[in-house]
Amino acid sequence: MSTVFRAADEPVGTRLDYWRQVVGGLLGPLDLQAPDQPDFRDRLYVGQLGLIGVADVWVDQPGRGDRTARHIRESTRDEYQIGVQISGRTIVEQGNRQAARRPGDITVVDLSRPARWVTGPARSTTVTIPRELLPLRPDDLTGLTATRISGDRGLGSLVSSLARQLPRHLGTLDGPGGARLGSAVLDVISTALGNRIDQPAHVPWQTRQRALLVQVHAFIERHLGEPGLTPRTVAAAHHISVRYLHKLFETEQTTVADWIRRRRLERCQRDLLDPRLRTRTVSVIAARWGFTDPAHFSRLFRATFGASPAGFRSEALARGEMIHIHGYRSR
Repeated sequence: MSTVFRAADEPVGTRLDYWRQVVGGLLGPLDLQAPDQPDFRDRLYVGQLGLIGVADVWVDQPGRGDRTARHIRESTRDEYQIGVQISGRTIVEQGNRQAARRPGDITVVDLSRPARWVTGPARSTTVTIPRELLPLRPDDLTGLTATRISGDRGLGSLVSSLARQLPRHLGTLDGPGGARLGSAVLDVISTALGNRIDQPAHVPWQTRQRALLVQVHAFIERHLGEPGLTPRTVAAAHHISVRYLHKLFETEQTTVADWIRRRRLERCQRDLLDPRLRTRTVSVIAARWGFTDPAHFSRLFRATFGASPAGFRSEALARGEMIHIHGYRSR
């Protein structure tokens, strides 16, 4: 389930009280500072992915939220909040520390302790995790709260990228699919935080292994267009052996090379259905996704989808099944 809440749905005269109730019920009790203009238009998009909560938070005007000792006494929530900045800037304070979060950056807040958020017009995504789900000692995590974690490299980059994509899945994934995605996110966050506090041994090896597999998948997606993408280059980029990489993929019931080939073919299939790319030749589309031999690509495409690339595109056009890149059908 996912829900959108808009401050603008409430009349201006009662909007602040309404928004305090909304935010308190969804993100935990807070003292919200009144905005400069009463006609503020904050927005929340919230949902669950298994046991983790996800919120897409849009702040219309500069403001501040304080979670005080009183709020904590009144709350039963024993959780951590992982915040990722999408746009604008947010300052997070906890435990005599202050972190200025810019786009892509990550912060951790312990919701069982007082905290403050100061933000201008901004957007962020938060992931809320029950304390008992993180396989790390609370004392170790205390030193990590309200510190800026860069989202431009390593596991921090993967956490940032995953978190920013989560809101778009809230309305499409529920039940087992949502739970599986939530578990993958939890594995990546647990491993990233364990590495950050230099306690990776406290994270179960199964969790580290699953997080590594997510990282490998993300790497493959970023480099699909490179003809030189092979199991060897993937393994080298992650400082593991090719043998261990193949072992990781045993759970996928496919080989690394087959996974790369299949994902390339699926990207080509999508491009062939995109009306904006109608003037691009089949060979150009194939080369875009790492296929340098047009004849070989055509054989692979036919074996996978039952038609040649040109025939597939022509049949889709004749049936009116060309689609835009975001999945909207073009008639």
